[in-house]
Amino acid sequence: MNPCIPDTLPIDNLDWRGILPKVSRANAALARYDGILETLPNPSILLSPMTANEAVLSSRIEGTQATLDEVLEADAGMVLSELRRGDIEEISNYRTAVGIAESALETRGISLSLIKEVHQRLLQGVRGRDKSPGDFREDQNWIGQRGDTIHNARFVPPNPVVLKTELQNWETYLSSEDEDPILQTAIAHAQFEILHPFKDGNGRIGRMLIPLILYKRKALSRPMFYMSQYLEENRTEYYDRLLGITNSGDWKGWVDFFVAAMTTQAENNLAKVRLIRDLYDETQKQVVDITHSQFSMATVNTLFEKPVISSTMFADLAGFNNRVTANNMLRQLAAENVITRIREGGGRTPAVYAFLELVNIAEGRDIFRRRPLKT
Repeated sequence: MNPCIPDTLPIDNLDWRGILPKVSRANAALARYDGILETLPNPSILLSPMTANEAVLSSRIEGTQATLDEVLEADAGMVLSELRRGDIEEISNYRTAVGIAESALETRGISLSLIKEVHQRLLQGVRGRDKSPGDFREDQNWIGQRGDTIHNARFVPPNPVVLKTELQNWETYLSSEDEDPILQTAIAHAQFEILHPFKDGNGRIGRMLIPLILYKRKALSRPMFYMSQYLEENRTEYYDRLLGITNSGDWKGWVDFFVAAMTTQAENNLAKVRLIRDLYDETQKQVVDITHSQFSMATVNTLFEKPVISSTMFADLAGFNNRVTANNMLRQLAAENVITRIREGGGRTPAVYAFLELVNIAEGRDIFRRRPLKT
């Protein structure tokens, strides 16, 4: 199989009459989601578990098996199976890389240099660390089953000789504001995956770009949009639609798929954010009524930011001067079933508590089982 020759952006021969009504529906769904996002008092705190779940799902598309509860337990200092350690490190890198990109967008645009910085952090110390993190490839790569050669590969990205030119074209396209933001995001994401500019990590970087592009185009007030659930659930069609572009020039099929994904995910995200907002309001009232403490607001914010948390971490993040007072607060909340103790403390080992309702909203199902306490 020969390396593909990517189309030059922008794409001029799209069926606008067939596409624009669907894009309009996606824009309306995204606007409804962003509307509720703007009402949240602390979006980065309240949506912290949704952000973590996005990292889990985007990484799962690339083969990791760790679950959201395992990732949050690791955040709380719980020792997990060696089988999951590498996965959790990859997911942790993903979360850090997203934070780097979001911070950078406060002062700069989306550029090839920024993408290389983010990629370097994504692969730092994990699977793929030997594949030139932060550098665009200079060799020919291909995609297929384990053991496939370039001759029977499913997809062969562009020749590295033309890659630099194609990436510059992609960057120029991304800097334009002539196209609808969702349509531009759909095309930019697909073209990035077609160019496959890195030796590893292209899928995760490409999915990170989705909310970043929407934010820079002012379709989102914050770069917080979670797309990987739909793409993970429809992984086969996701890949097939991308291949349809290079195999038969079917950009319309890809755009239709992406816009439908955007619409569905915007509606799902909206429903989750509403549940989280309502839970936040309810939890504030509960914590005040239960504890009558000056630390009530700090406690609620800490539980939303770290829904699985050790007693020592809780005391530090919530600003308690006395660990005994912090531990009493946790025990009160556990007694009233606001949180659940999932590991007993003892000696130098702190107890660990989980805000189960919040984690289950973020994941979309009851992932935390009522299991024996860990020791």
